[in-house]
Amino acid sequence: MTITISRDLAHKMLHHAAVRQHRLALDEPAANGGEDLGVTPHELYDSALGACKALTVLWYARRKQIALEDIRVTVERDDSQERQGTYRLRTVLHLTGALTDAQRQELLAVAGKCPVHKLMTQATTEVVTELGAA
Repeated sequence: MTITISRDLAHKMLHHAAVRQHRLALDEPAANGGEDLGVTPHELYDSALGACKALTVLWYARRKQIALEDIRVTVERDDSQERQGTYRLRTVLHLTGALTDAQRQELLAVAGKCPVHKLMTQATTEVVTELGAA
């Protein structure tokens, strides 16, 4: 799969990510020189974790016929030590429905196994950056 990031020349820093048939706006807050017309790359990264947990828990609950009515995930970032190599994300699952304590714990465990969580914590990511044709 290829994702394309293109600049919107009508704005200071606005870019659009084209992912399949979807477009996402990416920008920086005014304090960083942008116009706050979209999420920042860090916010998109953090959101990927929260979304993956929500989707994984929902998929699992449906598959196991667990009475999960709704799920909301909050993600809090502590990037105070990012330059030293530690980037902390804290996620909290807000689950509603007629769930037993055992089911709530089961869904919590499932959230810890979502693919993006595993990718962020267990995989080595290799990035190659090259120049393309002008």
